Amino acid sequence: MCIYPRGLIALILTILFQTTLSAEYLYKDEVVHRSAFQDQIERLGRELHDRTGISLRLIMLKELPKGTSMVEYEKTVLTNFTEPTVLLIFAELNSEIDIAVSDKSLYKYFNRRQVLSPSASAIQAFVMAIANADSWEHFNEIRTDYGGSILPLIAGKAKPEQLIGKYAASMFNGYVDISHQIATSHNVVLKDDPGDTNQETLFYVKLFFYSFVFYAIVMYIRRYLYRRRYKNEYE
Repeated sequence: MCIYPRGLIALILTILFQTTLSAEYLYKDEVVHRSAFQDQIERLGRELHDRTGISLRLIMLKELPKGTSMVEYEKTVLTNFTEPTVLLIFAELNSEIDIAVSDKSLYKYFNRRQVLSPSASAIQAFVMAIANADSWEHFNEIRTDYGGSILPLIAGKAKPEQLIGKYAASMFNGYVDISHQIATSHNVVLKDDPGDTNQETLFYVKLFFYSFVFYAIVMYIRRYLYRRRYKNEYE
């Protein structure tokens, strides 16, 4: 004999079914926990899948399972899907971000290196190459690696109460970037693709970096002139 009212059972089944649907493209979220963020990912992910047949799933982990590397975790998760799948994964405490695919042929639809680049622009990449390259080959490798839509944002400073917002904005920006590239490769325009907003975000990242570089150059020149003047006065 069933001890639960039929209405209660129906309600439980409805909640479970709805949860499964709403977590389809924001596959796991242990970090943000914001309904607006989830809704945006779900709308864009669903439209991308409907128009291209490719599922782009975002995973936000607090931490990778103990003793498990990012590559091992990706392989385990990908076994759950039979359709073409792209995973965008963020592990907060491990400070790791990666992109994995169920089949390597999916890489032809988007530029993984560009999405995960630490530089937002060619100028930023050039400056980083000058500062960090230890050979000509290394210089060219860094110089040509730019257009990042995640790391330039997530690397920015934020107060503790702003971290969740920064993580959400950074990963959503990357999700939009990958979605846009996949859709473009299929000659599809997504209704829920906020392409202009994405470009505007990157514009402000670039503007901040250029302002910082300009400020550093001005301060260096002022310091040089001050030292030269000080030296001449006391010689």
